Amino acid sequence: MGILSKNLRVAIVMSATTAGLAGQTPSTLPLSEQIQQTAPASVSAEISPALESTASIQHLLDFNSSDVKFDLRGLMDVLRDRRHEGWVLAAYPDPKTHRPLIGAGFSLDLPAREHLQRDPLNPRSFLEPSSADLWQAAGLDPAQLQLILKEFHARFPARTGRRSRVKFNALTRQITDVQAELLLRIGAIQAIYNAKAYCRNFDQLGASQQMALSQLVYQMGVNLEEFTAFLSLINSDSMNDGPTATLDLLSPVKADSNFWELVQKSLIQSQWARLYRTRAISVIAMLDPQYPDDPRMAEQRVGAALRPAVVHRHKSRAVNPKQFASASGDRTRRTSKGTARSRTKRRA
Repeated sequence: MGILSKNLRVAIVMSATTAGLAGQTPSTLPLSEQIQQTAPASVSAEISPALESTASIQHLLDFNSSDVKFDLRGLMDVLRDRRHEGWVLAAYPDPKTHRPLIGAGFSLDLPAREHLQRDPLNPRSFLEPSSADLWQAAGLDPAQLQLILKEFHARFPARTGRRSRVKFNALTRQITDVQAELLLRIGAIQAIYNAKAYCRNFDQLGASQQMALSQLVYQMGVNLEEFTAFLSLINSDSMNDGPTATLDLLSPVKADSNFWELVQKSLIQSQWARLYRTRAISVIAMLDPQYPDDPRMAEQRVGAALRPAVVHRHKSRAVNPKQFASASGDRTRRTSKGTARSRTKRRA
């Protein structure tokens, strides 16, 4: 942890403006250099004890692009796309949980959590630091985070039971594009590390498959644990089969199309895929071993199999005008017949 403290103290002592990164994208620099160039001058030289004691932060800072087969910049571009997380430079409420998000869906108030590794054959552990620790690891001022959270709770009071509709264009910017890039980068790296903890054979997957799994982890976080069928398949070597069989099965060289169809089907049948159909098609298609050859065809195959979610509206059933007219006519005829009979009876 001494290395972590040294790196972060250097990042905090050195001050640089956002303009200093003009012409450079965060992905072209090592994470430690980005933190040094973007650390605000107002940050105190003191490091929080919680941050110093969090070993997972050091793992994130030590990330190397050679750890994965895909381009980290490509993953970041996908996540910030409107079909996925989007790009909002002000805190906004999550549509379901109402918790504050910013940038490309970066969570602002998550506590540090213990995420147990339930696979005895996977030596990797999950990294679940708090939002505040990730914020500092990206080189941003903790005081700025507290101000953003204060403004968020003032702007979006406690949940009332109705889904809030936020006009993102009307929100005042609270962070810059460079700051949002740094938050997205640290969040994407965390997703990669946790994807390796979810899949013991992550290193044997193809580039597009690694990116797909990293996207799932970024979007779902710990909720991916609920996808038991999917996780069981991508870790399908049983204790009797041995690790050699799985490595051969999952190898991109020997792409077993039937196996990966089962993996895709386990996600296609989920409620997540039906609710977020556009996003799900993009992610699930990348699991296809043939995706690099023809991405569009892979997405079309998934789209044909994935049905949109059925929305149940609690409103009165619409009445066909012809049926309504026919029913009205029947009532009129029945009423007129009844009236005629009563007249005949009165005359008698």
